[in-house]
Amino acid sequence: MIRAEARGLKYIPPRKSKRELERNVPEECRHAFKVETGNRWMELGEREPAAKMLFGEFWHRGELCFLFANTNIGKSVLATQIANSIALGKPIALFALRTKPARVLYVDFELTAKQFYKRYKDAKGTYNFTGNFFRAQFNPEHQMPDSYSNYDMYLLAAIEYKLRQVNATVIIIDNITCLRGGTENSSVALNLMKNLKELKAQYGLSILVLAHTPKQRNVGSPISADDLHGSKLLINFADSAFAIGASSTHQRLCYLKQIKQRYTAQVYGENNVCLCRIQKSGKFLQFRFIGNSPESLHLHTRNTYNRDLLSKKAAELSANGLSQRQISRELNVSTGYVNKLLRLTQTPLSSEGLLWREGQGCVNQHAGI
Repeated sequence: MIRAEARGLKYIPPRKSKRELERNVPEECRHAFKVETGNRWMELGEREPAAKMLFGEFWHRGELCFLFANTNIGKSVLATQIANSIALGKPIALFALRTKPARVLYVDFELTAKQFYKRYKDAKGTYNFTGNFFRAQFNPEHQMPDSYSNYDMYLLAAIEYKLRQVNATVIIIDNITCLRGGTENSSVALNLMKNLKELKAQYGLSILVLAHTPKQRNVGSPISADDLHGSKLLINFADSAFAIGASSTHQRLCYLKQIKQRYTAQVYGENNVCLCRIQKSGKFLQFRFIGNSPESLHLHTRNTYNRDLLSKKAAELSANGLSQRQISRELNVSTGYVNKLLRLTQTPLSSEGLLWREGQGCVNQHAGI
């Protein structure tokens, strides 16, 4: 330092040796990162097995995935169908399942036992779930032990205990709002994702988390990552995500769209969404997949809003005993259009209804839908 000052030069302190640096680093920080050369990482990546599909390109084994949609559109129905598929080892429709039957824990914050029962029964009896399917229902009367600082950490610890108890490798949480409130706050969202990722890594889990879209979402625009309710950190730290959207072409029709993916290319994006509707096949309430279509054909426009309003009004007038001619005078539309409006609310969509045809778009084989 004196020599540099005497010569009028800038003093540059000597570099510390590796041993000196290690002495100044706390022991608990030394193994936080694993550093290898790029070629070494390529070798390690080649040795790791390929991620196997759990629900086609939408969800792979070992992923933390989000499924989000508006309220009352069928998130729980689809999630239970996926859980049952994995537990049985049988794929859903054309969506590949590349794993053997696995133990699935479905953590349900939404339905009561009676509500769940009514979804999977008919006049002949109840659906027989496989022994690999476990459902956990939240008990609101149980008090949190004093050993936990907050309710959120208590719930996560309770979930961890149950998944160890049933030895599950797949867990579905329905839904994130009940698991932890305030996910609009970035620090809360970050802690949640950190805890879920730690749980996933510790037990080698595949996790599917259900979530909502914002209440004021613009239904005239395509579904995107911004439509997951809460902090943007939720989807940033997720491995994959997909959404359910409601179709404007028919009130019983909806579609699935890939939002984020890491292990595969986007197959079901805005130009190729999966069309589906909810139906009860025997004793099991489920999604029935009926084709593919561009998302743009199912978005709400000013015309579809007007049609939806008119169809509801036409249904009300018809229920009050008015004829189609009287309804046409009341709504100031043609009798033929009244007939179409009533079919939209009364006619169930057939399984062959909406199909994607090259050059024709989304068309219906029946009744002008």
